[in-house]
Amino acid sequence: MATKESFSINGDILLKKVKDLIAEGNIRKITITDHSGKELMTFPLAVGLVGIFLAPVLAAVGAVAALVGECTITVEREEPKEPEAEEKEEI
Repeated sequence: MATKESFSINGDILLKKVKDLIAEGNIRKITITDHSGKELMTFPLAVGLVGIFLAPVLAAVGAVAALVGECTITVEREEPKEPEAEEKEEI
């Protein structure tokens, strides 16, 4: 199951916020929309996505940040799985 969370921020801190969210590690997808609700970009984040694979995504986010004044980031997070209760057999 996934949960969604939204943040309204200014374009000048967009790149920093996206980097912080990626560092959290439990993010499935990030969507960036402008103030009117138009989707500017969306990208999925796979587990283990690091370094060279993030560079083009972060470059695109930086370009979007330079063009928009106010935007909304919608984050789809993975919910941690609850450990299943182990049934104990009585002897």
